[in-house]
Amino acid sequence: MMIILQVNQLSKYFGADLILSNIKLEVQSKDRIALVGRNGAGKSTLLKIISNQLSFDSGELIKPKGVSIGYLAQDTGLQTDRSIWDEMLSVYSGLRELEEKMRVLEAKMGDPAYFEDEVLYARVLKEYDEFQETFKQQGGFQYEADIRSVLHGLRFSDYDYETPIETLSGGQRTRLALAKLLLTKPDLLILDEPTNHLDIDTLSWLENYLQGYPGALLIVSHDRYFLDKVVNMVYEISRKQSSKFIGNYSKYLEQKAEQYERDMKVFEKQQDEIAKLQDFVARNLARASTTKRAQSRRKQLEKIEVMDRPKGNEKSASIMFDIDRQSGNDVLKAKDLAVSYDASPVFRHVEFSMNRGDSVALVGPNGIGKSTLLKTLVGKLNSLEGTFSFGANVSISYYDQQQAELTSNKTVLAELWDEYPQKMEKEIRNILGNFLFSGDDVQKPVSTLSGGEKARLALAKLMMERSNVLILDEPTNHLDLDSKEILENALIDYPGTILFVSHDRYFINRLATKVYELSKTGSTEYLGDYDYYVEKKEEALELERLALESKTTSSKLTQAVESSEKLSYEQEKEAKRLERQRKRRIEEIEKEMEDLEKKIEDNENQLCLPEIYQDHEKVLALNTENEENQEKLLSLMEEWEGLVSE
Repeated sequence: MMIILQVNQLSKYFGADLILSNIKLEVQSKDRIALVGRNGAGKSTLLKIISNQLSFDSGELIKPKGVSIGYLAQDTGLQTDRSIWDEMLSVYSGLRELEEKMRVLEAKMGDPAYFEDEVLYARVLKEYDEFQETFKQQGGFQYEADIRSVLHGLRFSDYDYETPIETLSGGQRTRLALAKLLLTKPDLLILDEPTNHLDIDTLSWLENYLQGYPGALLIVSHDRYFLDKVVNMVYEISRKQSSKFIGNYSKYLEQKAEQYERDMKVFEKQQDEIAKLQDFVARNLARASTTKRAQSRRKQLEKIEVMDRPKGNEKSASIMFDIDRQSGNDVLKAKDLAVSYDASPVFRHVEFSMNRGDSVALVGPNGIGKSTLLKTLVGKLNSLEGTFSFGANVSISYYDQQQAELTSNKTVLAELWDEYPQKMEKEIRNILGNFLFSGDDVQKPVSTLSGGEKARLALAKLMMERSNVLILDEPTNHLDLDSKEILENALIDYPGTILFVSHDRYFINRLATKVYELSKTGSTEYLGDYDYYVEKKEEALELERLALESKTTSSKLTQAVESSEKLSYEQEKEAKRLERQRKRRIEEIEKEMEDLEKKIEDNENQLCLPEIYQDHEKVLALNTENEENQEKLLSLMEEWEGLVSE
């Protein structure tokens, strides 16, 4: 692997406001890096600086000559007067020019005037062979297949490829821009929220595609499931600075918590030591018999480099959902339900049930009617067919993904207080403070709030209602990663019943006790979380594949089904043993990498000391040791990537 990008001590101001300070980041040729941090932390700003969309004020950005960087621009950068196919072909303009030159040479080789002149013919043939080899190496014989594959993966297979881009919606153009960027295959692919406008099936395709991507990846995304699948390194932007963590998103959370705990223990130990020394000095300095020892302790105190208290998480929202009273055990039953915005139903024959304490996720492709179903259940739309009923003592709170009811010109304070006028202003302000509205923020007009602020205000209203059933439509939209974690924990602790729609698979995994998949012809129940649902779907697809392949008697089909559903006892036992070995080795490698990185950092710190850098032998020894450690780290990283991708 080679270094394709280095960011050293980079700082960026917007006017007088410092946005980024002393940022460090290194990208090697096969890295898969996530850039995480609060909304407004400067992640997109850093991506734009790296992709030369923005300037920076100090520091350096080093990129070797010839390294290509691809960045998904917000305005998509598409030629809207072209068709879908022509825009994708524009990626391969160089190859197509080469192909045209080959056609010209082919015509010459068929021309008798060239054929009869051996020297001229040999020269043309040699040139043609060189062109053909270059054409082959650059993927000339498969680029049209590559275009079709990417367009299919990003859900353009049902489109006429001659469709003009100017007729596409904003979301469709964003997907098409992503398709074009993937086909470009830059050395460093920079993706800022690539999962927006993608349904779950498309996300799964993109994850698989990026896992095999030949270059490096630098990604900003709020989709934690996506990050867990794709990245192997995380850089966090917090308090304007960057920190590096090895592993995927879940591993980053663990390491961050462990690091804070370690730092706090060291800090507290030093504080105890300082307190003891200060106490000894205070008690013994004035006594003749102990004054020398006290003076010695005071000198010891003066030499101590006092640590700053470790900084924990930045201020987070504080959310807790509670209920006024319990519902009955039977919360909701739906039978043979069909719903629609117009006369044509989006689905029929949907049946499902919910009991008290259930947390039910509705999944299905975009446009199948998940949000429509929720609107029907809360009385905003009428059902076309079938029935549904709520049980005894059910009280419902509904969260709309569009936050359609939060468009007023009221202030944030009035929006909440007007609904609960019996409460004191201080109590309303405290509640808003828990959702990160403090000081002058509570006087902002609701209509001017950002998507994330509206989402937090809508959640504050939801919390105040204290209903025993929550019906939530995309509750994590617009929330940053930290706010998503807070919301999840609050909903996990919620004593009521939840029905929700979400594209956030990490959220579904943490929250769902049951999954219902909607289709045009009905619903299917899965008694587990999102991973369980995916596993069962894959089993069903495998069975379908076996059935199509076999086309044999029912007895043979039964055997195929049985063999696909379970391994033999010995096979299953061996598979579990190998999986335990793999996980154990991953943990060992991660510990070794952590130790090596610590050793490298310690050596680099020593090299800054005057007594070391003036001693050439020690400098040589430390540099040699660091080079060996870097090689070991690289070898371990390659082994780690192989094990994680299995």
